[in-house]
Amino acid sequence: MAKKRLLIIFLALISSWAYGAEADVLKIGSKRFTESYILAEILAQQARTQSKTETRVLPGLGNTAIVYAALRAGSIDLYPEYAGTIAQEILKSATPLSLDEMNLQLAPLGFGVAIQLGFNNGYALAMRSADAEKLNIKTLSDLAKKPDQRLGLSNEFIGRADGWKGLSTRYGFTQSPTSLDHGLAFAAIEKKQIDVIDIYTTDAQIEHMKLRVLEDDLAYFPRYDAVVLYRLDVLTRFPEAWAALQKLGNSIDATAMIAMNARAELNSVPFDVIAGDRLATVSGTKLTTDNGARGERDFSAKLFGADLARLTWQHLLLVTVSVAIATLIAIPLAVMIFPYSRLRSIVLGATGLLQTVPSLALLAMLISLIGVIGSVPALIALTLYALLPIMRNTCAGLGEVSDGLRQAGKALGMSARDTMMLIELPLALPTIIAGVRTAVAISIGTATIAAFIGAGGYGERIVTGLALNDRQLLLAGAIPAALLALISEVLFEWLERSIRQRQGGK
Repeated sequence: MAKKRLLIIFLALISSWAYGAEADVLKIGSKRFTESYILAEILAQQARTQSKTETRVLPGLGNTAIVYAALRAGSIDLYPEYAGTIAQEILKSATPLSLDEMNLQLAPLGFGVAIQLGFNNGYALAMRSADAEKLNIKTLSDLAKKPDQRLGLSNEFIGRADGWKGLSTRYGFTQSPTSLDHGLAFAAIEKKQIDVIDIYTTDAQIEHMKLRVLEDDLAYFPRYDAVVLYRLDVLTRFPEAWAALQKLGNSIDATAMIAMNARAELNSVPFDVIAGDRLATVSGTKLTTDNGARGERDFSAKLFGADLARLTWQHLLLVTVSVAIATLIAIPLAVMIFPYSRLRSIVLGATGLLQTVPSLALLAMLISLIGVIGSVPALIALTLYALLPIMRNTCAGLGEVSDGLRQAGKALGMSARDTMMLIELPLALPTIIAGVRTAVAISIGTATIAAFIGAGGYGERIVTGLALNDRQLLLAGAIPAALLALISEVLFEWLERSIRQRQGGK
């Protein structure tokens, strides 16, 4: 238990080194869809410019469960949320709640809800207008009578208390929906791979793709008024920033939100630019926009953006630290178990099982276990994934050492430890290095998943690209990761060749 605490403290120190000390930083989270990214930026810029409070945005933390876990753990101080989600998903209320009722139930948990931003972003189902007209589908009741319609619903909507299960019960749907990422669903319906998707009523793609929003004629969905969910200690830790955020109350209507979403999704305008422009509009400052296209970026601007150095540093640190820790654990452990074939099989089998656990599932389990998001669970997950190749190659390398050489060591009066250190490990070194090389390659790819829990790295671009269905932004995250993997391969190739030449020279 003490060793576990020491490891978490060490990882936390590494995290602080990577991301800076943040005791006096207002940390604002966002979910992984366009509107949440924009609102988080608006909150951060308002607090920073109006109160001179240092802020940090942790973007794209995933669904409600993950971002709420981050709030509980203190990894973030506040984030934009929706009244219906708080009532049904967080407080598990079967009926809508007023803000006062929500605050009464949230206070014992150390949270509060405030700052109604001014618009309702509800859930709805939508389909291609031409198909809806042809099939005479106007309402959800009409859709329930068409069991041949293919539904593609977001993973979160399928699992939510106020999502598919309750909706299908209310309307008697018999379809079995396909689960899709929300950002990819629009591409799927455009290509006619599915017929119906779940949408947010402020999605910019609704009008752009000529979708018909089906009427909720049985009034299943509650209102989802945009609000701020926050930790109660924000009021005492950041009083000036909180006063500045209060000014955003009722400052964004549905039309303005749809327009902001459109700039991000259709014109590829960066979230921080959109937020800055909106705040300038609220304050009455004249903008220098050009038909809403200010800040639109081509691929080179996305690839070599201002965040490249930060993301590279974060990605390198995640990979380097995790592989270093895995090496320090795996090699000594492999040396210990190598003489015992049965124990060796059990330990290698156990580490092999870790490779079968999906990355996101492992990250979710680690968040629940240690109670934090960000680089700490990411480093633990990457370390666990790196153990197998290093340990397996260490055992394989030791197995390649001939018994004759071991006997020669004994004949020279060497102890078992001396034989291991002076004969077996040096001869196994090329194979061990090959294992580390494999672990690095695995970690570079897996580290992109860490962005789903706010750990940064190149995955931050990939996560955002998925949310926006922006292929260029996806590539802007994937290409540097692939280049980093290529560089590591070249370096390890040189290192292995140098070791073999040195051993051959001897």
